[in-house]
Amino acid sequence: MSEQMYDIIGDTHGCYEECLQLMRTCGYKDGQHPENRMLVFIGDITDRGPESLRMIKLVHWLVFERKTAHYIPGNHCNKLYRYFKGNRVVINHGLETTVAELNALSRDEYLQIKKQFMQLYEQSPLYLVLDHGNVVCSHAGIRRHDIGKKGRQIQSFVLYGDVDHQSMEKGQPPKRRDWALKEERTMPWLIYGHTPVASPRIVNATINIDTGCVFGGLLTAFHYPELSFSSVTSNQPLQVDKFKSYEQEETIDDYK
Repeated sequence: MSEQMYDIIGDTHGCYEECLQLMRTCGYKDGQHPENRMLVFIGDITDRGPESLRMIKLVHWLVFERKTAHYIPGNHCNKLYRYFKGNRVVINHGLETTVAELNALSRDEYLQIKKQFMQLYEQSPLYLVLDHGNVVCSHAGIRRHDIGKKGRQIQSFVLYGDVDHQSMEKGQPPKRRDWALKEERTMPWLIYGHTPVASPRIVNATINIDTGCVFGGLLTAFHYPELSFSSVTSNQPLQVDKFKSYEQEETIDDYK
């Protein structure tokens, strides 16, 4: 049994109310759990949804004040970070919703939320190794042979997944290869999100827990070491075309 117990939460994308509901479902009160469990947010806490700034404040509070959560960045977090740094970024693919919230703030409020997000981003690891290496959390995934490594290629994979760049060079939308299907069925557990699925996708001891809350699906938490899930229903309208469809290769019971 793991010394520490975790509740790993998928992409919230500004779905603040659903996040609070899921935390309550998992037994958290005022940011703490009676069994001293730890929350893990696997990136993309902002963009697309209605309350990205409240999500930043919540996660910052949990990580730095309550000290009951870990956070790792996603590709949307990376883009917001570059925006705050003054880099040239295209304000699209969801960032426009966060920028609209920022533009409604006073200067002091803007500087405060920027400070909180920059601290959150800069003081968090690219991916998180838990329980003595038995669990690795990342945003878009990580290959087992890359655990422990750093570099631009690792960062790109962790934030964006296994992207087919040739499709981009041809002017087509980037295609995401099914990296999880190529992994060997061995430990550690690889927990990630990034690609919305209707229910947690389990294959080769990898679990995608982005169940598309911002697209009207679910917000899901993976409980470790129990190897179980909790979910709450989204308040957002359902957009069926946003979900990736896979054949369900395995279930969590295959590992118990």
